[in-house]
Amino acid sequence: MHAFSDADGLALIEVDAAVRLREAGWTKPVLLLEGFFEPADLPVCATHGIQFAVHCSEQIDMLEKANLPAAVDVHLKLNSGMNRLGFAPEAYKDAHARLRSIDAVRSTTLMTHFANADDPANEGLPLSEQVRRFERAAEGVPGARSLANSAAVLTHPDLACDWVRPGIMLYGGTPGGRSAREFGLKPAMTLTSEIIGIQHIDAGEAVGYGSHFIAQKPTTIGVVACGYADGYPRHAPSGTPIIVDGHRTVLAGRVSMDMITVDLTGIPGARVGSKVELWGNTLPIDEVATAAGTIGYELMCAIAPRVRVVEE
Repeated sequence: MHAFSDADGLALIEVDAAVRLREAGWTKPVLLLEGFFEPADLPVCATHGIQFAVHCSEQIDMLEKANLPAAVDVHLKLNSGMNRLGFAPEAYKDAHARLRSIDAVRSTTLMTHFANADDPANEGLPLSEQVRRFERAAEGVPGARSLANSAAVLTHPDLACDWVRPGIMLYGGTPGGRSAREFGLKPAMTLTSEIIGIQHIDAGEAVGYGSHFIAQKPTTIGVVACGYADGYPRHAPSGTPIIVDGHRTVLAGRVSMDMITVDLTGIPGARVGSKVELWGNTLPIDEVATAAGTIGYELMCAIAPRVRVVEE
C-alpha cells in the first residue's frame, strides 16, 4: 500500500483484501475489478466505501434487492470483444439505466478491457474495433470512462480517459512487445538465491531428472537453492538466462522442486555461496518469462509463501 501512496486509487479482486486496505488507513478509492460475488458482499462494500465492477444482470438483480447502509459507486463493464466479463454492447444502455434507477447507486463509471492493446493490429480483434464498440455502446451515456490497461497506457496514451488501470507495468514488467527498460520501467521484485553445490562432469554426462541436459564438453554445474516450490517456473528450459556473481549464464537441466542447476563453466570464480539472481535488477523478469513461454505476471504471482521477502 505504501509503495502506491501517490496513486489515485487501488484495484484488486478480494473483498477481504479491500477491507484490510481500509483498516490499514487507505482512504482513496478501492475497486473490485471482478465485482462482488454474492449479496453478503454488498453491505461490506457499502460500509467500507469499496467500489465494484458490475458485469452481469445477476449483479444488478442483487443490487436492486439490497438494503444498503450507504451509497455505492459502481463501474459498469462492457464486453467489447474480450468475451470474459461484461454486458454485450446492445445491452449496455439498459444496464446503465437499471443502475441509475437504484437509489443506493451514487455513480457509474463506464469501463471495458482491451484484449490486444500490445498488438493493436491483431487480426483476431484489433484495438480500434474494441474502441469503436465502446464508443458506440457508451454514446450519450453519462459517467467517467475507464479503458486503458498497462498495454494501452504504455502505447496508446490517447485512450487514458478519466481513469487508467495499470497492472503489470507497476511491477516493472510489460504485457509484451517492447521491453520494460525501453519504457523506463524499473523492476519492483528481485528474486535471489545462492549456489549450494558444485559438480564437475565430463562430456556425455547428464544433469537432473529426465537427463535432458547432456554435457557436450567438460562442464561445471552449480546447484541453486530455488525450484518450482519457490515459484521458479518448472517449464523453464535449459538455456533460460540466469545471473551468477554478476555474470550471465544459463539453466542446465530440468527445474526441480527445491533446486535448479546452472552452467558455471564460464565463471571460474563461482563457488558455493556465490550470489544468484533469478530475475530482477540485472536480469529482466520478462526475459526469463519469455524463455519459459509465459509472462512476467505469472512469475510474480507464483512466488511461494516460504520465500523470504525483504522490503527495500
